[in-house]
Amino acid sequence: MSQDQNTDVPPNHLSIDPRSAGYNEEALLRGVGIRFNGSEKTNVHEYNVAEGWVRVEVPTARDRRGNPMVVKLSGTVEPFFRDAE
Repeated sequence: MSQDQNTDVPPNHLSIDPRSAGYNEEALLRGVGIRFNGSEKTNVHEYNVAEGWVRVEVPTARDRRGNPMVVKLSGTVEPFFRDAE
């Protein structure tokens, strides 16, 4: 799947969880960075630009299956490809 340079932007919705509908392995392999409310976040599990939210990991909490707990935060989401920097 090739992309035009003018449309080379990360997906509107992306998740690192393979069970999620927002999972996109190709985009994840390129390396997607997230700026949330102006600061770069490294603990984002999922984001949605159109709806303006991110799900970030709570470092000390786990769910009953042992997966990291995540919280949903609302704000300005700016995804970017790390290889484009």
